[in-house]
Amino acid sequence: MNWKTFYALLARDGHVARRNLLPTLLQNLLQPLLFTFVFGKVMTSSGIMPAAYKSMLLPGVMAISMVLAGVQAVAMPLITEFQFTREIEDRLLAPIEIGWLAVEKVVAGVVQAMVAGLVVIPAAWLIMGSGVKLDFGQPFEFLLVALLVALFASAGGLALGCSVGQTQIGLMFSLVLAPMMMFGCAYYPWSALESFPILHIAVLVNPLVYASEGLRGALVPQVQHMNTLVVIGALAAIDLGLLFLGLKKFHQKAVS
Repeated sequence: MNWKTFYALLARDGHVARRNLLPTLLQNLLQPLLFTFVFGKVMTSSGIMPAAYKSMLLPGVMAISMVLAGVQAVAMPLITEFQFTREIEDRLLAPIEIGWLAVEKVVAGVVQAMVAGLVVIPAAWLIMGSGVKLDFGQPFEFLLVALLVALFASAGGLALGCSVGQTQIGLMFSLVLAPMMMFGCAYYPWSALESFPILHIAVLVNPLVYASEGLRGALVPQVQHMNTLVVIGALAAIDLGLLFLGLKKFHQKAVS
C-alpha cells in the first residue's frame, strides 16, 4: 500500500468534486427534494397526509440521496474511464496495487454520499417547514448507519460501474435504481407492507430497505421501524458482498 499515492488520488477526486459541487448536488438532490416538496409539503399542507408523515419521510429521502450520490460518484466515472476516455490507464500506471485504486474510488464515493445525505436534512427541513421532529439523541448509531449506507452506495457503484456497458446506463437506472427506490421503503415504513405478505418478504432483498429503516430508527425512533441491530448486520453483510464483487470485477476489467 502506497499511502502517498492513495492520498494523492483521493485529493484529485476531491478537487474534481469541489469544482463540480453545485451540479453534483443538483443532480443528486433534485429528485428527492421534489418528492419531499410534493409529499412532505403539498400533501401534508392540504390535509391529505398527516403532519407526522414529514418526520417519517425525511430519513427515506436522505437514504435515496445517499444511494444516488454514491452510485453516480463511482459508477459513472468508471463506465466512462474504462470504455470511453480510457483515463483509467493513467491510474493503473500509478505506483499502487490495482485493488487499492478501486478502494480509493469507494472512499471518494463514501465521502460524496455522506455529504449528499447531510445536505438533505437542512434542505428538506426548509422545504417541509414546521412539524419535522428529528431526534439526534443517538449520534453514534446515526453515524454508523449513515456510514454503512454510504459504503453500500459506493460499493454498489463500483460493482455496477465494472459490470454495466456504456450503452446500458439507461437500463441500469430503469431496471436497478428505479425499482430499488420505489420498493426501498423510503416513502413508507416497512411495516406498511404487512398487508402484502409476499411483497413484505420480497423487498428484504433490497438494500435500500435497510438504509431507509436504519436512518428512520436513528433519526425518528418514535416511528415504527426495523430493529436497528438487524439493519446494521444486514448492511454490513451487503457492504462486504458488494465490495468483494466490485473489487473482483475491477481487477478483471483492469487486467483485461
